[in-house]
Amino acid sequence: MTDLLKQLRPEMTSLLDCFSIPAVLLCSDYSVLAANQAYRRTFGDGKPLQGRRCAEIMAEAGFSCHQSGNHCPLDTCQQTGVDQHVVHTHSTGNTHIDLYPIRNERAEVVYFLELLNVLPDGEAQAAPAMVGQSAAWREMVRLIRRVAPGEASVLLLGESGTGKELAAAAVHQASTRHHGPFVTVDCSGLPETLFESELFGHEKGAFTGAHSRKIGLVEAANGGSLFLDEVGDIPLSLQVKLLRLLETGTFRRVGGIEPLRSQFRLISATHRNLEKMVTEERFRQDLYYRINTFPITLPALRERLDDIPLLAEAMLQRIPVAKGLQLHPETLQLLERYAFPGNIRELRNILERAALLADEQWILPQHLPPVLQPSSSVVPEDMQKPPGVDALVPLAELEAQYLRWARSSFPGDRRSLAARLGVSERTLYRKLDALKEEHSHE
Repeated sequence: MTDLLKQLRPEMTSLLDCFSIPAVLLCSDYSVLAANQAYRRTFGDGKPLQGRRCAEIMAEAGFSCHQSGNHCPLDTCQQTGVDQHVVHTHSTGNTHIDLYPIRNERAEVVYFLELLNVLPDGEAQAAPAMVGQSAAWREMVRLIRRVAPGEASVLLLGESGTGKELAAAAVHQASTRHHGPFVTVDCSGLPETLFESELFGHEKGAFTGAHSRKIGLVEAANGGSLFLDEVGDIPLSLQVKLLRLLETGTFRRVGGIEPLRSQFRLISATHRNLEKMVTEERFRQDLYYRINTFPITLPALRERLDDIPLLAEAMLQRIPVAKGLQLHPETLQLLERYAFPGNIRELRNILERAALLADEQWILPQHLPPVLQPSSSVVPEDMQKPPGVDALVPLAELEAQYLRWARSSFPGDRRSLAARLGVSERTLYRKLDALKEEHSHE
């Protein structure tokens, strides 16, 4: 390590202080080469940091790297040579970790830059489920980190159960508004008659049952982020009011006349094809362009099956009935072969059910639902391979093979054979003559 320290130029170590969050340079043996002031304030104990293992420093500061299913990004970075982005869960909160390999002039990795963003407990309720290492997951995280510091509207796209609300929370937590509220509006769960009141609030006496003034979710999101979950389900009649809010930043409570202002970061999500809905005039085109400034597609779980081990381990740590349980290797293999139409939500349900059935340390294959059992993967009869066919072949070739077999094995005359095959005698003669001609050219 001493040799490495000599090689480090003073400007490289001072460069760490350009980061407002904790930043540290690490050696391949996990020892600290240099750290910025933010790192020393957050994790330091007043003693010199150089030469000490990073895990030791973190543990003494209450940030254990080996609890709750946490995985060391330096291990993976050394194996793959690519940057890592993970979330560690601690008793004091969660930490977003970005780790980058630093190479010399010969493209050899000589040390690692680690950036740590500590989120206090309560500010990162959704962060623990943001786990992964696959290429699809890393691309999603890259886009989130790229857009989060600004104010651009974000549209999260993807199937149900892919973690769109978690991604929205990650955008909020990494933004300049992370100290403000994160307000979620479930657009699919609100009836049209209540939608406007929930979104904008209402004045006392605005309608029957409005016994007092109510603050709407838009007003509650002032200074923070407003997350419109399943924005594609907003009734067409109310989309124009939402558009007016986004364009002017003002709104009125139901029954009110005074214009009110709310400043928030807009994050939307949907599993629907909004472009198709615009074409079908079921979603306003102007609203679509307003919310679609920065789209991010969340990968389905079947597109990131490499993340199953990490996801499963992290989930088992957080399912109360699964504490201390481990996935048997055969169980993990079955999970990695499954398509997960319900995505991450389905994986969690499967693991919770399996944990309730497990009696000892291991979650075994028999604890998984029938759809994951090897015996359940029976191919439907109409999709089974015909006997004697080992691979896809041209239909003409398959017919020729069958006709040769039928001609040589059928005991009757050609008229009877044609009747059995369901074709005219003339058609059978023509096909058999073609076989003879083909044979003569061989």
